Amino acid sequence: MWRIEEHRRVDKQLDAAPKDILKRYEKWLDIAAISGPPGLRAIKGFHDEALSGEWNGHRSSRLSIQYRVIYRVIAADQIFQVISITAHDYRRL
Repeated sequence: MWRIEEHRRVDKQLDAAPKDILKRYEKWLDIAAISGPPGLRAIKGFHDEALSGEWNGHRSSRLSIQYRVIYRVIAADQIFQVISITAHDYRRL
């Protein structure tokens, strides 16, 4: 079982997001906790991908056409660190 750690700003970002994004994020959390990174990559709708540049070492999964969850994986400890849920704006926060 994978552990999920959320940055403190994620709660505020979810409060501002539409309800369907919250539901999709909850599904993402379930899949991430149970199956880990291979489970997220197996579901084509998430379009899980590695980021580059300033976000090198992080990954992005699509929650909708606009919203993304940005996270990093620490495989040795089986941890997902959720950094941000953003409206597809990859500027460093």
